[in-house]
Amino acid sequence: MDDVLRPLLVIGGTVTLTLVIGWVIDRMLRIADARHGETRIWGLLRRCQLPLQVLLASSAVQIAYDLFDLELRRNDVFHGVLATVTIAAAGWLAIRVANAVAENVLTRYASRTQDEARVRQFRTQLAMLRRVVTSVLAVVAAAVAILLVFPGLRTLGTSMLASAGVIGIIAGVAAQSMLGNLFSGLQVAFGDSVKIGDTVVVEGEWGTVEEISLAFLTVRIWDDRRLTMPVSYFNSRPYENWSRGGHEITGTVFLHLDHTAPVAALRKHLQEFLLGRKDWDGRAWSLVITDTTPTTIEVRAAMSARNADDVWTLRCAVREELITWLRDQHPYALPRVATSPAAVAPAPEA
Repeated sequence: MDDVLRPLLVIGGTVTLTLVIGWVIDRMLRIADARHGETRIWGLLRRCQLPLQVLLASSAVQIAYDLFDLELRRNDVFHGVLATVTIAAAGWLAIRVANAVAENVLTRYASRTQDEARVRQFRTQLAMLRRVVTSVLAVVAAAVAILLVFPGLRTLGTSMLASAGVIGIIAGVAAQSMLGNLFSGLQVAFGDSVKIGDTVVVEGEWGTVEEISLAFLTVRIWDDRRLTMPVSYFNSRPYENWSRGGHEITGTVFLHLDHTAPVAALRKHLQEFLLGRKDWDGRAWSLVITDTTPTTIEVRAAMSARNADDVWTLRCAVREELITWLRDQHPYALPRVATSPAAVAPAPEA
């Protein structure tokens, strides 16, 4: 009975002590967060409580196990599980701390910088670095666990060195696409070609870049659908980036009208309409005839806006307003279909 009760008391007491220590640390972080409202780091570090608690508990149990000379039937299995949990918790904690620091740095940078484009670029680069750091820490934790906890695998690894060259070639060929996307993701993040929050047109779809990962880029389309594409696409094919160089954009509306359309009056009405629109930024506007056919003329109305969302709304409003105004005030200016018989060609002279 003592062989069972004593280990349970020691392990239970150790875990209880670590829970108290974790609660005290969380309480201190909460107090620091309340006193230092100018920074978010203390509040963000509170997200590390769970991995910290697991790390403290597993480490303390290992120390208490050796300190009190506890003996279980499968000591090797117990030590292996504890070591694995400790290594995994340490990696988990490191990832949480890195994410908290990165988010705090982004918040402070955004508060000091008024240039939204630079903030979005920094967010994109920071998100890519966080994913790289997370992947590296996960691989390192797994490698340490294999080498320290499972020493038997070292012999297996030694026997595989003879075929490492062939395996490396096969793995390189098989992972060519994955590695290409990985390096393309780093190039996109630090090359400033596309950033999170940019308005793009890809494969005929208009949307906003919502997420950039190590392998894929997600575009949120205007109707809330998500278009997921490999990052390598943006390094090998052309696409439209409406946010490149600034968010300002000029929209156009094309109308096909009759040759008798009052273009000067239509131009004046467009100016009056734009002056009452909040989504027109006041930079530029125009209305010109861009083409003509035997039956109609093509009129182009152009107007500037602050961003892609405003220009879309403005284009729809201008198109509706001009058509309605012509229908009500100058119906003869709308295109017509000729239904009269064709003129007969004169007879040739004898």
